Amino acid sequence: MRILFASMPADGHFNPLTGIAGHLAERGHDVRWYAGPTYGARLDLLGMRWFPYQQATEVMASNLNDLFPERAGLKGPKLISFDLDKFFVSQVENHFQDMAAIRREWPFEALVCDGALYAEQLVAESLHLPVFAVALTMVMPDAQGPPPFFGLRPARTPLGRLQHTIVRKMLASGMKVGTTHYNQILAGHGVAPIRPDGFPHEPMLRTRRVFLNGSPGLEFPGYQPFPNAEYVGPLTPARRALSASTPVPDAVLDPTKKVVAVSQGTVDNTEPAKLIVPTIEALKDSEYVVVATTAGAQTEALRARFAQPNIVIEDFINYDDLFPHVDVFVTSGGFGSNLAAFLHGVPVVGAGKREGKNDINARIGFNQLGIDLRTERPKPAAIRKAVRTVLDDPAYAARVTDLRAELESYDPIATIETALLKDTATTRP
Repeated sequence: MRILFASMPADGHFNPLTGIAGHLAERGHDVRWYAGPTYGARLDLLGMRWFPYQQATEVMASNLNDLFPERAGLKGPKLISFDLDKFFVSQVENHFQDMAAIRREWPFEALVCDGALYAEQLVAESLHLPVFAVALTMVMPDAQGPPPFFGLRPARTPLGRLQHTIVRKMLASGMKVGTTHYNQILAGHGVAPIRPDGFPHEPMLRTRRVFLNGSPGLEFPGYQPFPNAEYVGPLTPARRALSASTPVPDAVLDPTKKVVAVSQGTVDNTEPAKLIVPTIEALKDSEYVVVATTAGAQTEALRARFAQPNIVIEDFINYDDLFPHVDVFVTSGGFGSNLAAFLHGVPVVGAGKREGKNDINARIGFNQLGIDLRTERPKPAAIRKAVRTVLDDPAYAARVTDLRAELESYDPIATIETALLKDTATTRP
């Protein structure tokens, strides 16, 4: 089968798809990608053929503030509204035109894409092709759960339910610019509009299936996926898609020591003072080994500042190598980082409120998979207390152990390949 892959140009959107694509290629399918130059270079390392952006621009977190300087002064609903329109919707038409041109050159039979690409609706309804979206659970909210982007937890009281209703209306109002822009694009192709409150999920409802990355234990209890959505288990990146890794340092391998890992991920990592510095400050000269991975941001400066023998600072250590030796993970990273920790039985201490991280952290805290610090800039004292609480209370490790078993009960690749073959059987040229 000829399968085209596509994602938004961001690690958390691209990396989970690489494992699926690699396995499908190994199974004999003709798998190719549609990507911009940055991620095209990564596909070269994977040995996978790709089609470059022609009309589209590679708008990424790393250049978003340069392309749109006004973004730096925004926060809350205004930031959500701006990012929806500029980061997601602005390139939908260009992505669609590029993929339509690819199909004329190479008649792919199915599209597998990051659900936040949002061009999938046009491919499904204008090109009449089977489309399969991949989504994080909090990207695909249900009708009963809390509204997204604000780190809210399930409402237990009438006042709480009223608050959720108000927030939903506020979100719909704040997203009006992006939703209107998106519906104008759809109208240009004769496609029916989404509802005013249709983001972030409704474009995915127009696809054949939505593959939810993870399992129910990562969501709030009672979560009900939409009819075309199903959990497929953890989608792990192809190892070659990740950055060059440093071997696990000897200090981390000491079985007599508790190890605390800390990372700010690969996007919001340019300012270590947000999380890496306060975590090291909280635990330097402690009984714990602290290993910080910086993704290459200010590594040498941090090493010069923190020379304590229990502190290890590296650009990058592959989580599959690191996490078997880690006891707690302090993170403001995204869903993929947390999922990697849980797959190795590691509870987390979560910070961060932007880019949907507050929704991830809210679920972690609610399900006792770790502690939600509920702030973008935690103080050292709060981090120290949270780390010790997670290490001292066996309930956290027990809940993560249960989640790990649940995640391991899935076979993501087999589920996805079966769905692709079944749902494209009657539509192939």
